[in-house]
Amino acid sequence: MKKKILFIFLICLFVVVYQLEVSAAYNLIFGERILKDGDEGADVAILQRKLKELSYYNGVIDGLYGKGTTNAVKLFQRDKGLMTDGIVGDETYQALPKGSLESRMDVSREEIILLARIINGEARGESFRGKVAVGAVIINRVESDSFPNSIREVILQRNQFSCLLDGQANFYPQKSSIDAARAALLGYDPTYGSLFFYNPKVATNVQWISTRPVVASIGDHIFAR
Repeated sequence: MKKKILFIFLICLFVVVYQLEVSAAYNLIFGERILKDGDEGADVAILQRKLKELSYYNGVIDGLYGKGTTNAVKLFQRDKGLMTDGIVGDETYQALPKGSLESRMDVSREEIILLARIINGEARGESFRGKVAVGAVIINRVESDSFPNSIREVILQRNQFSCLLDGQANFYPQKSSIDAARAALLGYDPTYGSLFFYNPKVATNVQWISTRPVVASIGDHIFAR
């Protein structure tokens, strides 16, 4: 009996801790970590948006801290009289304009988590770019006249996402999936407007997509308009 009670307690503790981790990931505030070359995440996408609005960054908002972002940060630091190391620490954060950035659409916390669940279920094991790509397809559908006009309605359309059929969407999303959802909402779209995707390794019926123009191949997925 004691072992059973202990087991139930440990399960409950695991669920609480995991939910706290997911909540912390969702509530990640821009400025909580030092950003440098090689980093990725929604906070990097926010940095890129801010630098782009200030005309320092000309690349795509991809949530990947690479050479282009580093150079943009250095130019910003130079103009602000800061150490030009290309690393975003406290002083650089303080010099950046305050205020939150608008996402591509108004969404609730629940919708972001729902979007992250689909990303987690469809693109687990993919790179950050591959995860964002799945999220971007959903956002593109919301903005298309051919699909419903909310994240929830797009996701719940019948037989659209395999993770809803095999139960993978029932798992709480990883932090990287939540980051990817937020990056997609900030405007990062590595699929260039795609409305469809599939994995050719496991797909059994691809005739429906054969007439659509393929836009990109990212990880295990093919993306098409």
